[in-house]
Amino acid sequence: MSGRAQALGLISGLTASQRAWKPGISQPFLNTDQIQTYLKQGFLVLTDFYSPTDCQNMRDAMTKLTAAYDPSKDKAAVFETGEKQVTQDYFLESGDKIRYFLEAGAVDEQGKLQVAKEVAFNKVGHALHTLDPVFKRYTFEPRVAQIARDLGLQAPSIPQSMYIFKQPGIGGEVTPHQDSTFLKTDPLSTTGFWIPLQDCTTSNGCLEVLPASHTHGLINGHQMVRVVKDGVVDTEFLGEPGTYPDDEFVPAETPQGSLVMIQGEVVHRSAANTSDKSRHAYTFHAIDTHETTYDSRNWLKQYQPFPLL
Repeated sequence: MSGRAQALGLISGLTASQRAWKPGISQPFLNTDQIQTYLKQGFLVLTDFYSPTDCQNMRDAMTKLTAAYDPSKDKAAVFETGEKQVTQDYFLESGDKIRYFLEAGAVDEQGKLQVAKEVAFNKVGHALHTLDPVFKRYTFEPRVAQIARDLGLQAPSIPQSMYIFKQPGIGGEVTPHQDSTFLKTDPLSTTGFWIPLQDCTTSNGCLEVLPASHTHGLINGHQMVRVVKDGVVDTEFLGEPGTYPDDEFVPAETPQGSLVMIQGEVVHRSAANTSDKSRHAYTFHAIDTHETTYDSRNWLKQYQPFPLL
């Protein structure tokens, strides 16, 4: 973790009481300092939250999924970030499915792989947390449920999850954004949980955060919404994306097995992976369901009540 991130208190190791924490003991998991850092900065890292075995279990589960995947039998979508989000049905109907999103140039028009399969994937999502038993176990574990409540969510539910590969040498840049742009509730409640399954550094595209940027709310009302154009369901963005000074972003170099909490309005990004090392991560989002309304215009359709955490 960079010196700037340490100076801001964005990184925290587990305390002895946190390592000994057990479900059902009716006490918070996060301590007061950790909660205050999150509320002030909109970002918090807990190191050593997951063991190396836990991380390997998630990586093995994804290897099993991708090994069984045949892009020629699926209308796999190439995924791009920023204002060029995939808009076809494959993406829009992925909320209750496990779907595979490929790097640009990974397949030809016939769906045949043009690169080695292990480096073809950009991400896999968006219902890993309900449809795959390994990811379901790590998503709905009691410590995570308690942390969500420690951060202020009274009845947290999980609308989506995804596995991000950030492939070596070709893993693309993720432009500055706020998670609430894509998952908006009223009042705002989106909270990201991000788990690095490999060490994340500035060379392989670690997260970079704009501390305390969540205090400005959803900037310019920027939101990705479902629309119908000429009878076809599509997406568009409301409002203009914000612009941010490069030198104010703080790199968050996170070791494997950390748990990163990202407030839904904090601005964050990641650079391209220019290294020869991948940067696998599993991430999911929580929203509050207590006196909170899920925006029906969100790209992610709510087919049924999202599962409670």
